[in-house]
Formats: sequence, structure tokens, C-alpha cells
Amino acid sequence: MPEPELEATPRPDNGPRWTARVHAADLDREGERLLAGVVERVAAGGGGPLTLWVLHARPDHDTVAAGAALAFDRELLQLRRPLPVDEPVDLAVRSFRPGTDDAAWLAVNNRAFAGHPEQGGWEQATLDARRAEPWFDADGFLLHEDGEGRIDGFCWTKVHADHDPPLGEIYAIAVDPSAAGQSLGHGLVLAGLDWLHRHGLTVGMLYVDAANQRAVRLYERLGFTPHHADRAYRADVLSPPSTSDGA
Repeated sequence: MPEPELEATPRPDNGPRWTARVHAADLDREGERLLAGVVERVAAGGGGPLTLWVLHARPDHDTVAAGAALAFDRELLQLRRPLPVDEPVDLAVRSFRPGTDDAAWLAVNNRAFAGHPEQGGWEQATLDARRAEPWFDADGFLLHEDGEGRIDGFCWTKVHADHDPPLGEIYAIAVDPSAAGQSLGHGLVLAGLDWLHRHGLTVGMLYVDAANQRAVRLYERLGFTPHHADRAYRADVLSPPSTSDGA
């Protein structure tokens, strides 16, 4: 069995922050041994904060993770619904303009996702890295502007062409806190799903934090239903002490 995917990203103090992903089926077969191996690899790489995602997880995986000193952190739900949506889109949006909208969009994103572990605190380099991904399509990166032409919300879509059937994802969606209470979120979801359907997708999906009940209820009202859950576990991994032969 191949080793689980493991990636390290730099932190402001120059220490690594680690992320690993394992599939529930592999965890069911290998149990704590699999997770212990991930922790050992992180320790050998210098240690640091580790977030381990179990894909298609169940609550009973909490016990297995605890055996490797990993504590439950959060749960992401993947929701899906068929396309098209039988509801008109009445929100005006436009496509993202790379190089022109970068700074304004980053400011909105970072206000909307302040403190978020993945989507918050983005810099230009973070956005550039996403734009370099083969799936990036600026046409499906939809922006809403207020009456003075300022970006106050967005719905960023992503197409998973390698799935059968292909999936159209609401990759990231947010409203600037200054525009809260205007029901922009509902309209942005509809705009994103409409864009995906018009580009040939018949299944829409998104991820939402299970603890974000307000968002979960919004998506349920729009016809999304749960497909599976991914659960994240965390640990602060120490590097092994250095050894000396006394020479």
C-alpha cells in the first residue's frame, strides 16, 4: 500500500506545518499503524503541527486516531445536488480578471475568512499558486460588486473533469462582512450552480464545515444532501532528539 499523501507548508516562524490525507478504507485495514507511520514521518521531517484528514470518515475513527495521539479537530461535509436548479438567478455577477482584481479580491477573502485554517490569510503567492492549477478557469470565478463597483462577494467554481460523472464544485464562496444581511450568499450559490450547468455539469457539490450550521441550512434549502464526511485530526509532533556517539 502506498504511503499516505503528506505535504509541508512554511509557517511565519519558518517551521513546517504538515497536512496528511488517508482514506477510511486504508485506515480500516491498517489502523493505528498507518497513522503512527504518518506521525513518524512528520517527526523525521522536523516535527510541527500536523493536520490529518481521514476521507470518507466515520465518528468511530476518532478512537483509532486517539491511539496515535491525534485529537479530533473538525468535520467537513461534502454535499451534492443535481443540476440544473429550478430557481432563477437574479444576481448580477462578472468573472474575475487576473492581475486586475487580485488585491481587491484578496482583501475581501481575508476579511470573510479571518481565522479560517485553509482559506484565511491568503497572500498574492497563494492566489498565484491556485491560478497555476490546471483546473483554474477565471470565467467561472464569479464576483459580485456593490453599487460603487467594489467587490463584496464571490463564488469560485471548480470542475472535476476526472470524476464520473464530472462534478462542478463551489470551491470557495463568501460575502464581505460589510455586506452581511443582504442575502448575497443565496444568490451567489445560484449563480455558481447556473454557471456550472451552462458549462455541461449535471452534478454540483461543495464542502462545508459541519459546525457551520447556518451555511449547512442554506445549502439544504437549495437542495443539497450529504454525500460523505471528511474528519480532521490534529497533533503537535515533536522532532526526535538528536543523538551523539560522543566522538
